[in-house]
Order: sequence, then structure tokens, then C-alpha cells
Amino acid sequence: TEVPVTACGPTGLPVSTRYARRGEVAVVELADVSGLGRLPGGRRDPMRATSRGTGEVVAAAVAAGCREIVLGVGGSASTDGGAGLLRALGARLLDAEGAQVADGGAALADVATVELGGLRATLRGVSLTLASDVDNPLTGPYGAAAVYAPQKGATAAQVARLDAALSRWADVVAAETGRDLRAAQGAGAAGGVGFACLALLGASVRPGIELVLDLAGFARHLAEADLVVTGEGALDAQTLHGKAPVGVARAARAAGIDVVAVCGVNTLPEDSLRAVGIGTTYSLADLEPDLSVCFREGGRLLRSLGERIAAEHLAGRPARTR
Repeated sequence: TEVPVTACGPTGLPVSTRYARRGEVAVVELADVSGLGRLPGGRRDPMRATSRGTGEVVAAAVAAGCREIVLGVGGSASTDGGAGLLRALGARLLDAEGAQVADGGAALADVATVELGGLRATLRGVSLTLASDVDNPLTGPYGAAAVYAPQKGATAAQVARLDAALSRWADVVAAETGRDLRAAQGAGAAGGVGFACLALLGASVRPGIELVLDLAGFARHLAEADLVVTGEGALDAQTLHGKAPVGVARAARAAGIDVVAVCGVNTLPEDSLRAVGIGTTYSLADLEPDLSVCFREGGRLLRSLGERIAAEHLAGRPARTR
């Protein structure tokens, strides 16, 4: 069942969103409330964008009686270390004078203490599963700011400021909890929402692609497959950090099924792709170097690649026994 909710968008304006509910389980999609697609007019605000709305949706689900939350993260507009989400659930982030800091990643540079009493009261008896397809840490050269903030509109100077602010935030959380999880795999997911869930919400983590494959009955379909075709718009360094094509390829390889990938552009070497189970890669850019044509005539180019894949991988091969 879909449950409608009005919540705070990434820049503070209200948006209409929803969560899915089955019994006491709620599935919340961060991108639908705090994602890049929710930015008014598409104008990016990397320093002030917030994950607060995601916390408001989680709070609504809990208030409605849900006791198990599955939070799907990805596509976020913010790099706020999950601070907005936590505040919507009852946490208080205070500066050295005891005033609440502003929303957004840049403001984390001013955090001195975090109060968790309200948060713990809100989530008492509630479990959280974080569905994430990335394994980046919170900070550093592979962290939330360095890798993902440029996609959210941050300049090089802003990336440095955000990374420093996230480090400050991690220091404060470590002082409060006695555990420093900034380097944990997945802490950098969704601009640091992963860190907030791991460090302060006691979340368990499961790759999002695993959840989707289970729901889709992927293992059952593999039993009838001769070839698996996967892909995404661009196969690049981010793909190797647990994105969907890697999850699909690993599952197929474990079942002994060959895997090919289709993409718009591929920047990965063959050995990196083979290491995750992708045998051959087909790129639209190999057929048409003009990317504007690829966007405009993607359907035609994909049909051409499909014919080529069938000729090179399936022609003359006996079908698997059904």
C-alpha cells in the first residue's frame, strides 16, 4: 500500500511524496523526497541541501505504527551527513553556544554537540535496514563529498569545505557514541545518510540490488537464462562501488551464466569489468561518437546492439533445458 506524505524537500520547500507499507514494514525511498529530482527548477544547492524530508517520512511511518523501516538511499541532493534526517527524528545539533545549527552540509562545521534523547524516543522498538548500492566511506578522497558532491553542484572549493564539515560531524558523533564509523563501508551513501544510519540509528546494511533481485525472483529467472544483459548509462568508477550492474553480474556469475553489459559510455578497462563478472561490454558511443545522437536515437542504437549481442553470444548455442 502506498501512503502519501507531505514532507520537506531538499531546499526546505514542501513536496508530496509517499512510502510503501506492508503490515508493520515501511519502505522509504530517499530520492523521492530528498533527491536531485526534487530540487526546485533543478537548481542545485550543495552547501545547504538537506535530508530532513527523508526523516519526516520515516517519522510518519513510525507514527502510523510501522516497526521495521527499509530505507533506500541514492540520488540525494544533499551532503549533510544525514543530519537533516536525524533532526526530523528528534535529534538536536548544537553549536558551541548551544544554538541549533542550520540545515545543510556546510553548517556541520559549526556542530559542537549532538543530543539524542528525542531521537531515541521516536525510534524505540523500531528497526532500520539501509538499502545501499555504494560502499564509500563518509570522508576522504573516496568519501561522500569528494565523489558525489560535484554531481550535486559543488565546486572543488566547496567539496573541500563539505569534507571538512563532515569530518567535524564525525568527530562529534564519535565523542557522543564512543565509536568512529566515518570509514565504514556505505557511510558515504546519500551524502552521508549512510553514516547517520550506521552510527546513530543502529541500522543494518544490505545492498539495494540484493533486495531488488530478491523481490524480482532473479534466481528463479536465472535458472531459465542463456545470457544475462545488464547495464547503465555510464560504466565508470562508481559502477564498481556496488551499483546495480555489479550486483546483477555477481549473481549471474555465481549461477554460471555469461553476462554482457550495455551502456551509453564505458570508461572502465576490460580487466576491471571481468573481475566483477561482466564478460563483454557494448557501448552506444562505439556506434555513434556524437553523444547528442545517442540521446536522441537511443532506441535505434540499442536495437542494433541487441542484434549484435544475439549474433555474437546466442547464435548457434543450444537453449538451456527448460
